[in-house]
Amino acid sequence: MKTAPTLDIDAILDDRGTRIIVCCGAGGVGKTTTAAALGLRAAERGRSVVVLTVDPAKRLAQAMGLTELDNTPRLVLGNTAKGGELYAMMLDMKRTFDEIIEAHADPERAHQILTNPFYQSLSSSFSGTQEYMAMEKLGQLSRTGDWDLIVVDTPPSRSALDFLDAPERLGRFLDGRLIRILTAPAKAGGRSAFKLFNLGLNVMTGILTKVIGAQVLRDIQLFVSALDAVFGGFRQRAEQTYRLLQAPGTAFLVVAAPERDAMREASYFVERLAEDRMPLAGLVVNRVHASPAAALSAERSIAAAEELEARGEHELTAAVLRLHAERMQLAAREQREQEHFTAAHPTVPVARVPAMPEDVHDLDGLRQIGQLLAM
Repeated sequence: MKTAPTLDIDAILDDRGTRIIVCCGAGGVGKTTTAAALGLRAAERGRSVVVLTVDPAKRLAQAMGLTELDNTPRLVLGNTAKGGELYAMMLDMKRTFDEIIEAHADPERAHQILTNPFYQSLSSSFSGTQEYMAMEKLGQLSRTGDWDLIVVDTPPSRSALDFLDAPERLGRFLDGRLIRILTAPAKAGGRSAFKLFNLGLNVMTGILTKVIGAQVLRDIQLFVSALDAVFGGFRQRAEQTYRLLQAPGTAFLVVAAPERDAMREASYFVERLAEDRMPLAGLVVNRVHASPAAALSAERSIAAAEELEARGEHELTAAVLRLHAERMQLAAREQREQEHFTAAHPTVPVARVPAMPEDVHDLDGLRQIGQLLAM
């Protein structure tokens, strides 16, 4: 079986040309911990780092020993021995949307948008808003130039790559027939224009009014009209950030557990990144099981346990032998899953992190994960 090339984590972190690291993968594979560990290790090697998580769970704050994170970067570790520093933040979808409106609309128009009931619903729960806001926040952090490395912890599962589609999806939304219909009366202007609109599109508006209600329809029309002048900037910035993600200064790390479903997801991510011409750095396989007594096979261990049990001797030793056999069988299954991935993607570098006895909840734990990543 072909052996995968080794992923050199420290080479990525030490390369000053690497400005963005994006950690993506299925849920529950240690992606957030990996991102935090990478950020800490980079800071302690002299980089100025901010870790951005768009996962609404608060695992990043817990892993860094903080009580909470919000939409503003918080200092976690400053002035390391090599002059680095580490900040962390969690994406607040609605606050990011509000900041965009406030920055790119005049005060009167911004007030109209921010107080609009439809906007308040859209900015909190509309499908795709989180991914687009992640794209916006990443672009904001990059444009400030305050950090020379941004580590992004994406949402779990395949939605982690939805932000790659943000520019195209936004364009389809803006160019869609419904948006053109909704903006038509405001762009034409006045009561007579609205009357013409109703005459020409009576069936459409009648259906919309019955489905969502007249007041909601008016809220949507006012919202779209007020936001119309701001949308162009949205699309432009999203496209700029998309190009930034394709640039040589970005490194995508796919994170997985050595389990069938997670490794299949890892294959999906690798193929999708290649399709979008995104720079893949490699695969991190977390929670890999092994045994310090690997020379003792599962078969021999089970046979020894059965012999002791048949004699009625050394019950504790027999139980330990059976536990060892289970561990060796688990390690063998995990190895097969990794081999299947490597057979399909033989050029993808791989780093493996052994399973830890307990969850990581402080900087010392993250430091240990970082060391294991770099081995």
